[in-house]
Amino acid sequence: MKQVEIGVIGAGWWACAAHIPTLVAHEAVKSVAVVRPDQEGLDKVLSHFKLEHGYLDAKQMLAERPLAGAVIASPHVLHAEHALLAINAGLHVMVEKPFGTSIAEARSIADAAKAKGVSVMMPYGWNYRPMTEAAHRLIRDGYIGEVRHVVAQMASALADLFAGEGLVEAKGALFEPPASTWADPKRAGGYGWGQLTHGLGALFRLIDLDPVEVYAKMGNSDAGVDYYDAAVVSFANGATMSLSGSGTIPKVRGGYQIDIRIFGTEGMLVYDIERARVEAYRHDGKSHIEQLPTDAGDYDSASPAALFASLCAGESIINPANATVGRRATEVLDGMYRSARSGRPEEIAP
Repeated sequence: MKQVEIGVIGAGWWACAAHIPTLVAHEAVKSVAVVRPDQEGLDKVLSHFKLEHGYLDAKQMLAERPLAGAVIASPHVLHAEHALLAINAGLHVMVEKPFGTSIAEARSIADAAKAKGVSVMMPYGWNYRPMTEAAHRLIRDGYIGEVRHVVAQMASALADLFAGEGLVEAKGALFEPPASTWADPKRAGGYGWGQLTHGLGALFRLIDLDPVEVYAKMGNSDAGVDYYDAAVVSFANGATMSLSGSGTIPKVRGGYQIDIRIFGTEGMLVYDIERARVEAYRHDGKSHIEQLPTDAGDYDSASPAALFASLCAGESIINPANATVGRRATEVLDGMYRSARSGRPEEIAP
């Protein structure tokens, strides 16, 4: 297998916990170069992973290193800037969620990648699970007919993170997630940008529809970012969605919930990571119940970076979280936040 060098822009908490270890261990990766804006933190990353190439500035790394791809894991509000720098340098990119913090940013990333002929991936971990691919296949092949209505909810045990108190599960990590990224309303903090985007990523792997209007209400944490999200979404084909998000599953229970019910002209599909369920039922009496192990709904933190490495090395891959998936998720979130502020439905322009 061809070996390549991959850059990581934003060597912080999650990049160091998931992406960099996966890349360093991958047979297609010859070396990893990293960017962090503080010298002390950069030295810590280089020492911990025994890396040779570290930079304080992304532009310098892109100019000096012979990269095949770049992982964008900087703070939310910098994703678009850093993704466009890498794309315009001719690199494949894996962009951490969210896929930009506005519709304009998300569309600029997708358009630039298309113009440059490079691939965009997102590390929506559940999109890389076989149960998601099974549900995608059933809907793609027309098992439930045309999508007419969706009920989708996601919940997480992250009340501390979105309250600006840090994350208890990250104590002792190389770096901890900063409140400035997760709990600052001026820097795309909150449950929508930080977590509900995962549920939307899974949804848009399952359905091939553009959102056109969103009406939303939110309930905020003490830090002023959303803990709770409730939205009604309309799609281009006239279908509707009831969307819900909550960041306050009690820690004693822990875990994640993503429960999506998709109703079509010929039947319905159930996708539930908590209970590892993919089930489809039709009006003609036919049904399909996917046989899944009990851990089928567990989050996959390694496969995205591993698959991205294979892509950068020239391997043919199936990309379950491409630019279209990322764009649509951001379109819903952008409309949701605008609607919560305005108190009225907000359009998503074609």
